[in-house]
Amino acid sequence: MGHFTKEDVMIKTDMLIIGAGPTGLFAVFEAGLLKLKCHLIDALPQAGGQCSEIYPKKPIYDIPAFPEILAGDLVDNLMEQIRPFEPGFTLGERAETIEKLDDGSFIVTTSEGTKHQAPVVVIAGGLGSFEPRKPPIPNIAKYENNGVAYMIKEPEDYRDKRVVIAGGGDSALDWAIYLSEVASEVSLVHRRNEFRGALDSVEKVSELSKIGKINLITEAEVVGLKGSEALESVVIRHKGDASGEEIKETDYFIPLFGLSPKLGPIANWGLEIEKNAIKVDNSYDYQTNIPGIYAIGDVNTYPGKLKLILCGFHEAAIMCQSAYQRIFPDKKYVMKYTTVSGVNGFDGSKKEAKREVVKSIN
Repeated sequence: MGHFTKEDVMIKTDMLIIGAGPTGLFAVFEAGLLKLKCHLIDALPQAGGQCSEIYPKKPIYDIPAFPEILAGDLVDNLMEQIRPFEPGFTLGERAETIEKLDDGSFIVTTSEGTKHQAPVVVIAGGLGSFEPRKPPIPNIAKYENNGVAYMIKEPEDYRDKRVVIAGGGDSALDWAIYLSEVASEVSLVHRRNEFRGALDSVEKVSELSKIGKINLITEAEVVGLKGSEALESVVIRHKGDASGEEIKETDYFIPLFGLSPKLGPIANWGLEIEKNAIKVDNSYDYQTNIPGIYAIGDVNTYPGKLKLILCGFHEAAIMCQSAYQRIFPDKKYVMKYTTVSGVNGFDGSKKEAKREVVKSIN
């Protein structure tokens, strides 16, 4: 038997989804109801996108029917929901290039050389490839992973520790609230009096500040870090304070200034880009300027766009209807409610499977 590499293998599917975050995973479910097989590519080593990689223990409050659910649990539920449809995964590999064939299908090749072929490509890459925005503190690199963290993966790491969080958005507010019940001391530093997060989170932080659960420091910035080996204290400069700077002892400094997103190689695919997002037609089906390529979730943009998980779920449902018509132009699909047919009525049985792994004949 001859040896062959990833370059010799072609993964074929009905719908190729780039990005295995919540929106990409829910698209598998909607496609499965239409008996379309899916395969997902993600640069991260596990499914779930940011929910798994950056904030698995962060509570999410705007998922219908879940007053509160941890991001990691949401991913677990989505994986269970799509399990009957048996999607394939190429994880730990980044989608690099795309080629359109004469028959209208696409071949997407990853950073590791794995090739995928499908008549429909769906970009559900969230913010794309990203890295945290770091504050301009000269010696911050010295304390990275030694007192400085740009994201919170395991809240228990901060049990009974002193924590200083910097930022004024939802992430900073939500984690300050959460860690107020975990850490021995939580300080939230923001350069303004006004926050740009959800109103109820702002009000909650204000309440916790009044009862001493959060040390709220506004109109101030962390401008320096001190410590012989590990972080021992931060230097806080107060706006308009002639008395100078405050030294605050702490075990951890967590600047949460958001992510600096990049589309990565997808930016070179000939798609119409606006402010680092992919423009789509939201009047119909969230298709890009290239027929057969769709973009759903935070990666896309259109008038009135809201970057919410629940909006990505909606976009996935609409997109799948259009994709079905593209794959089967001669078939008329009659929508059935799952309350009537159940999921089994749309089962992704092997005899219906379009996805196959074949050795290319080159």
